[in-house]
Amino acid sequence: MTVSKSFRWSEPRHALLLGAALLATVTQAHGEEENVLDTLQLHGFLSQALVITDDNDFFGPSSSDEGSLKFTEIGANVSLRPHEDVLIAAQVLSRRAGGDGSDANPELDYGLIDYQIQSNQQRNFGVQVGRFKNPFGFYNQTRDVAFTRPSILLPQSIYFDRTRSLGLAGDGISLYHEERLQSGTVRSQVGFGRTRIEEDVDRTLGLDRFPGSLDADTSAIGQVRYEHDGGRIITALSAASANADYDSPGSIPGDGEFHFQPWILSFQYNQAKWSLTAEYALRTLELEGFNSFPDTETTGESWYVQYTRRFLDNWQWLVRYDSLVNDRDDRDGEAFEASGAGPAYSQFAKDVTFGLQWTPHPRLMLSGEYHHVDGTGWLPVQDNPAPDETSRYWNMLLFQLSLRF
Repeated sequence: MTVSKSFRWSEPRHALLLGAALLATVTQAHGEEENVLDTLQLHGFLSQALVITDDNDFFGPSSSDEGSLKFTEIGANVSLRPHEDVLIAAQVLSRRAGGDGSDANPELDYGLIDYQIQSNQQRNFGVQVGRFKNPFGFYNQTRDVAFTRPSILLPQSIYFDRTRSLGLAGDGISLYHEERLQSGTVRSQVGFGRTRIEEDVDRTLGLDRFPGSLDADTSAIGQVRYEHDGGRIITALSAASANADYDSPGSIPGDGEFHFQPWILSFQYNQAKWSLTAEYALRTLELEGFNSFPDTETTGESWYVQYTRRFLDNWQWLVRYDSLVNDRDDRDGEAFEASGAGPAYSQFAKDVTFGLQWTPHPRLMLSGEYHHVDGTGWLPVQDNPAPDETSRYWNMLLFQLSLRF
């Protein structure tokens, strides 16, 4: 759910102009400038990581002696409530994750007007218009704020960083509903509009080699979530249909269509000192209509199991097993390799993760984690342009400093 590539809110002045225009409109309409400004909230965050790998590169030249410092997240958000039923909110994000750093330009992460149509002790119902974060799994809507993540990297089988723009946010309209029952709370959200299609998707599909453009088409996403006994048990079902059209100036590769349909089932069990989380996803990807290659349809499978333990008030450790298969009909990638498309191990990834977080102050967090990975199924293409030169088995250490205000 995104705007076309010619206009992506890639400069901070776009977000500033939007905020200024909305603020001026609101204060003029209500004639109560002081009361409106009392609801103004400003927040921000910054994270800087060091990534070290023995083989392969992740977010920059991480396999070099010094490692890579090319994983930086900086964000600022603002919200304003001009009326008790209306919220205006926006966030600008600058994120560098390897490559040449061109993706570090500040962009509008989300920017929306939220109108609460009904709100009482039993239910909430409302609508959001603008750019909204997609309700996908447990962590997608807050994935860029380190303090909301259980680890430095989210499970890459579900929350892809190499095709991050595809599932991150959408431009359009979103409806949400919350119903409070005696046993728990049911939350649902559905959105329609255009998905974000950026260079990371082009690279992963191999379309960046051609002069054409992949432009977003009408898409939809939805989630139903149930929280039982004050959040002791949380379950969710998320689904999406993301579509895009490829416009080719020539016969190679020719015009075509891209369709992505993921389903994800999420479960979490919480106790005072520990949490157990698991998510399972099926992902169907279709490419059709191209002249240079036949129509393809593959279904991938993703899942992880994660255990976190809190201790000494401000410490938390984590252990996780994360599994990714790009094609359920070719789990070991042998057919992929036989076709000459690349190494078999590029079609799967099995990741064992150990992590530790220390929060000595509510505004400061220090994190470290270790990954042992079999396969390169989620390895960023921009950092590893030659798949045949990668290693199947590799290890990664990450250290991160995070601040918020």
